Amino acid sequence: MSKDLTVSLHRWLTLKRLAAFGMILAVYLWSVYIWNSASPGLRDRNGNLKGTDFLHFYTLGSLATGHRGADLYDMNAQAALAAQRVPEAAGIRYLPLYPPQLSLVFAPLAGLSYGWALAVWWGCSAAIYGLCCYRIWRACPNLRGYGGTVALLAAASPAFLHLIAWGQTSALALACFTLMFFLLRDRREFLAGLALGCLIFKPQLGLAAAFVFVSIGAWRLLLGAVLSAALQLSAGILYYGMGPLRQWGRMLLNLRALLPELEPKLYQTHSLRTFWSMLVPYDGLAFGLYILSAIAVLGLTIAVWKHAEEAPLAIRFSSLLLATVLIAPHLTVYDLVILAPAFLLLADWLIGKHAMPSTGAPTLALGTLLYLIYTLPLVGPFARWTHVQLSVIAMTATLYVTWHVARGVDPEPID
Repeated sequence: MSKDLTVSLHRWLTLKRLAAFGMILAVYLWSVYIWNSASPGLRDRNGNLKGTDFLHFYTLGSLATGHRGADLYDMNAQAALAAQRVPEAAGIRYLPLYPPQLSLVFAPLAGLSYGWALAVWWGCSAAIYGLCCYRIWRACPNLRGYGGTVALLAAASPAFLHLIAWGQTSALALACFTLMFFLLRDRREFLAGLALGCLIFKPQLGLAAAFVFVSIGAWRLLLGAVLSAALQLSAGILYYGMGPLRQWGRMLLNLRALLPELEPKLYQTHSLRTFWSMLVPYDGLAFGLYILSAIAVLGLTIAVWKHAEEAPLAIRFSSLLLATVLIAPHLTVYDLVILAPAFLLLADWLIGKHAMPSTGAPTLALGTLLYLIYTLPLVGPFARWTHVQLSVIAMTATLYVTWHVARGVDPEPID
């Protein structure tokens, strides 16, 4: 590896350029966000409620404290309760799609005012995100000397900014994937499955893993996932009874009809389903293309995992995260934080392999692709006019590279 890291991620992605880019991006994004949020009251300068989606979780927590399980999937009852607890939220409605037990997580925050509850949740989300990035970074030997740049890029991540701005729960999903990675590294498959099963609160993020691990016969892991998901759902049953769980199931069965209401701004989404929906004006054809491309993505990912003896876990796990995002039926920009381990693991692997003369052209493009996946969410709104979500193309290309690498790379364990 070069002393100045000129051979870092790609020939033009030097350490100095990455650090400068991260600093500019962090200052710009967070300055704009803080300025927009630094207004009196709970509405920002654009008139939006601060925390956006957190209002939904705050309302769910309020329902939990009142033991109002019958209202967990009643939009009208939730809108009325939200307006009662947060007068500035009058008129805001959310489509209730989370499983019943998630409301229990937010019950303690419902005892606080909305502003204080949001501040606590922001702190928790940032702490979880930071800890996950730190633990993965510590597991990357080739990145350990560049902690400052890694921290700067993690803080400047557009996905992280959206996580905070929306007040969403994706940091919990990142924690599940991070824990799963370390348990897989230690060959503790059943415990890794327990971590995977915790994603039942966002089941769309577990679809790719379910297909991949069934295909490779990882039965101990799958047993752990089923047990973990069942235990989590049981918490909701014990607290509310079976009624809310049945309502949740009916909501999921009717999900396709509800998607227009769930995704009023498709340009904020980053998956194959919405990629085709924006590009192709015919719903049936767009959905068919989504299914076909999802099958292709899963095929590549399964092929990567079937090269377990040749491909390091860094490559396999990164391919799984990419496939998770790509095939998810619903994935908004804040969910891209789950790709944080993939950025670090692939960058670490690439730095270690970059100087090898046998490295092929697809592998050499990996640094540029990582840079594009990181930055393209910033230009996602342009898809309103172009009808092309470039981030999805970049992620698909990166998955192809991991498949290319898995076919011939020598094992290089992450410690």
